[in-house]
Amino acid sequence: MLFNSLDFAVYLPIVFVLYWFVGIKSLKTQNILLVIASYIFYGWWDWRFLSLIFISTLVDFTLSLGLIRQHNEFHRKIILGVSLAVNLGILGVFKYYNFFIDNLIDAFTIFGRNFEARSLDIVLPVGISFYTFQTLSYTIDVYRGKLQPTTDFIGFSAFVSFFPQLVAGPIERATNLLPQFNRERRFDYSCATNGLRQMLWGFFKKIVIADNCAVIVNHIFENPSGVNGSTLVLGAFFFAFQIYGDFSGYSDIAIGTAKLFGFNLMKNFDFPYFSRDIAEFWRRWHISLSTWFRDYLYIPLGGSRVNSTLQVRNIFIIFLVSGFWHGANWTFIVWGALNALYFLPLLLTKRNRKNIDVVARGRWYPNIRETIAIGSTFSLTVLSWIFFRAESIPSAITYISGIFSLSTFSMPDFFNNRGALTTFIAIIVFTIVEWFGRENEYAIEQFGQNWRRPLRYGFYYVVIIAIVFLGGEEQEFIYFQF
Repeated sequence: MLFNSLDFAVYLPIVFVLYWFVGIKSLKTQNILLVIASYIFYGWWDWRFLSLIFISTLVDFTLSLGLIRQHNEFHRKIILGVSLAVNLGILGVFKYYNFFIDNLIDAFTIFGRNFEARSLDIVLPVGISFYTFQTLSYTIDVYRGKLQPTTDFIGFSAFVSFFPQLVAGPIERATNLLPQFNRERRFDYSCATNGLRQMLWGFFKKIVIADNCAVIVNHIFENPSGVNGSTLVLGAFFFAFQIYGDFSGYSDIAIGTAKLFGFNLMKNFDFPYFSRDIAEFWRRWHISLSTWFRDYLYIPLGGSRVNSTLQVRNIFIIFLVSGFWHGANWTFIVWGALNALYFLPLLLTKRNRKNIDVVARGRWYPNIRETIAIGSTFSLTVLSWIFFRAESIPSAITYISGIFSLSTFSMPDFFNNRGALTTFIAIIVFTIVEWFGRENEYAIEQFGQNWRRPLRYGFYYVVIIAIVFLGGEEQEFIYFQF
């Protein structure tokens, strides 16, 4: 079920009413309602894949109880290994089997040999990478002694399948989200209205920014050799805002929806395009995934506490794995490698923690140095996004070659100049609002709070009108494919 669909517009109020008017009688009833609602939400796409969520839930619930009862370290490692094998095995079959088979066949062909193997005609389950990592973090934290395993199967099932963040995150840690299913929840009007504001801004990001950008981006990336360099530059620029509006918009809707039910999810985007270097960008982009890899892969490898050679190794591992997590395509691996190359100079010169605070905090605009740093970081990010969006490595190279050609100095050639211009103006307005709201959890959290009520609600109505009349063609969320 898509957030930006009529189905969800009907589904959410029904669940909300049942949850607060029927489920209010007991915590267990609320959790049961959430499990049922979440399974309906996911099963709306394809009910057959509900079995995968149930298997992950049952396996990690059972094994975590085994971990706490087992004191032999070797046996504990075996239990953890079983959890990793089951979860990553399911993920590997559905997401990566065909990639490895196809590349193995190609490798044998290069050396003049035939390798007989068949690809599987399978559909990638929506959100499998997200809920797999969420359940894995639970088992790993129990193994490490950071978390006591729950004996409440219903509460744990609700944690794994919680519908607002089930298919595209944030990837929640059990230490944050799971205890919330064990606490009494009462309706909080201020929390609910805050959630509605965040949902509103998320829908604006998705429908007005991302969906309009998608039309232009799809046209340009489908035939990069057929347009001039300046058009390619703008195509990459529009894709940067498409993927940000799409994914951070989803996160805002998810976090806002969770607030309606009395839950607090972690912040997943922190105005990343205002970053002053790549290290800061990765602290602000897809925070739940970045911190997951940091805590469960980078730090166990030694992090930055090892010598320079191993630090370089660790950075490349973390970014290559991150790229591969996004998809079974060499374009994602190159995208990860390119970001590792961006990151290395900062790490080796120990400047990767230089920009921690919000840029230009307390000021209306950045100084010249900050402006140059933001522009440079954004340009490098846009360049790497080309590999993320391209269908293949040759296509990405063709695209970049076109950018670095003399045709870049000519006027851009759009198939729909009016639509492109409107989208460009919308992006400018959107960026201005994001800039002035960058010190908050989301851009319009405090926007207009000190205005008189007619003006404040007038602003909300303007956003709603923009969503209705300026929204682009309905598009699936990009991260559903991951």
